[in-house]
Amino acid sequence: MAGTVIGEGLSIEGDLTSDEEVVVHGTVRGKLTTSDAVTVGGTGSVQADVSGSSVSIAGQVTGDVTAQERIDLQAGGRLVGDVKASRFTIADGASFKGNVDMEM
Repeated sequence: MAGTVIGEGLSIEGDLTSDEEVVVHGTVRGKLTTSDAVTVGGTGSVQADVSGSSVSIAGQVTGDVTAQERIDLQAGGRLVGDVKASRFTIADGASFKGNVDMEM
């Protein structure tokens, strides 16, 4: 089970920092940082820079995304921003606009 879940009807503005997994089904504006995984669900909307050990995006992210391990942009996911990770996958049906840096 996820450490922190931001529900579909919840909107958070400001910096969010956690030591555990964060799952976003609602809206986050600001900055999202965790030492664990970040998952943006299909209903999730993040307008923030995101940093975590791994990042999975099925919803929408506008901002730079950094992961120590990998970033997965899933089918239906949308990412507008720069990516920095050693592994980056883009599923068929996903949308990406930005630059990629895979040198970690």
